[in-house]
Amino acid sequence: MRKTIWDQYRNKLRTVDEAVKVVKSGDWVYYSHFVMTPVTLDRALAKRVGEMTDVNISISNGMHPVQTAACDPEGKTFTYNSSFYSGSDRVLAKQGAAFFVPANYHEQPWRMRNGYSPKPNVAMIKTTPMDANGLFNFGTSNSYIKAVTEMADIIIVETNEGVPRCLGGHSENVHISDVDFIVEAQKAPMLTIPRPQEEKMAELIIEEIHDGACLQLGIGGLPNTVGSLIAESDLRDLGMHSEMMCDAFMDLYDRGKITGKYKFTDKNKMIYTFAMGTPELYEFVHDNPVCASYPVDYTNTAENIAKNENMISINNAVQVDLYGQIASEAIGDRQISGSGGQGDFVIGAAKSKGGKAFICLRSTRRIGDQVVSRIVPDLQGITSIPRAWAFYIVTEYGKVCLKGLTTWGMAENLISIAHPDFRDDLIKSAEKKGIWRRSNKR
Repeated sequence: MRKTIWDQYRNKLRTVDEAVKVVKSGDWVYYSHFVMTPVTLDRALAKRVGEMTDVNISISNGMHPVQTAACDPEGKTFTYNSSFYSGSDRVLAKQGAAFFVPANYHEQPWRMRNGYSPKPNVAMIKTTPMDANGLFNFGTSNSYIKAVTEMADIIIVETNEGVPRCLGGHSENVHISDVDFIVEAQKAPMLTIPRPQEEKMAELIIEEIHDGACLQLGIGGLPNTVGSLIAESDLRDLGMHSEMMCDAFMDLYDRGKITGKYKFTDKNKMIYTFAMGTPELYEFVHDNPVCASYPVDYTNTAENIAKNENMISINNAVQVDLYGQIASEAIGDRQISGSGGQGDFVIGAAKSKGGKAFICLRSTRRIGDQVVSRIVPDLQGITSIPRAWAFYIVTEYGKVCLKGLTTWGMAENLISIAHPDFRDDLIKSAEKKGIWRRSNKR
């Protein structure tokens, strides 16, 4: 059996330039996600610019700059499509070289398997080297890669010794028998993500967390700050059910704060679908049986989230309007990120017994020399979270719960946590809209 596995391996091994020759005009090529972008395959495919037409590249949150998009901004050979913009994706979009695919994160495997996403002609997936059982591990991005490999005509794995082996869960591997070609990339460290801080808002959220709560932390400085403050607190026996594994969770586990003792599902396990952070985080998840990598239709399904009592969801936004509508992915026509799993966890936490969902944003932002409010009369773009789903909103000026409030109650609460310099203008806007009743009690 072992000899058969390694015979298959040798037969499927290719140079990177040989492997990318399978891509032809009109193909949809799917890449693995986040820090698992298949950099070596992408660079080799980019060299074929001008040889083909109408090749679509599909990815979610490509943290590495994607060369197939950068080399062909006019899209004559490659069209780049992302369901969650990274910083490099935003640069490409500004150049007209990237297009956004709206999606609820938990739906992606279902969309792939049921024909609601374009069929993958070629899957290019970054993995660990093959193990003795013939398995290539998807590393830090389980996401919906298994669904991609199930539906793909051709699967190419780009192996890299720098990728941590992330145990499941399930759907974290692809077997040699399902792989068509193997490219051995030069060993390279994983892309790292810094740890910014947002202390004031984190302090307001900590007040709402109790022993035994189950945590979801989103992308950004605030989640890591919450983790740091919890690590210094008296909280204990916390659980983790999150789409993202970040450094804060590692810190909490090392300090004995996360035990998973009171979780209903996956007791004593740290559940996630992708990981991004520091080199220490990648060492932590490597071959760690406490951590369980699952596909996104497990981690992000609201029913699975809600099974854990006292679910605490913490995510970011860019704007909230006076009706309680939340914009988390775009301002005006500028796509910043994506819907991702924010809605999944807002709903899941709300359905959880004792659960709470927090949307956090600084009260202002700067446009050139001008400072503007993030609490606005009307959203300047796309609604990510409808007002009926809104739960807690947090700025550095306080936190408010919008559940069960009238429209004027929502407006009054939101204005109370806006930057003081903008409150009078927001009151005038609310009066014009007929949603301001200063004299009434909530």
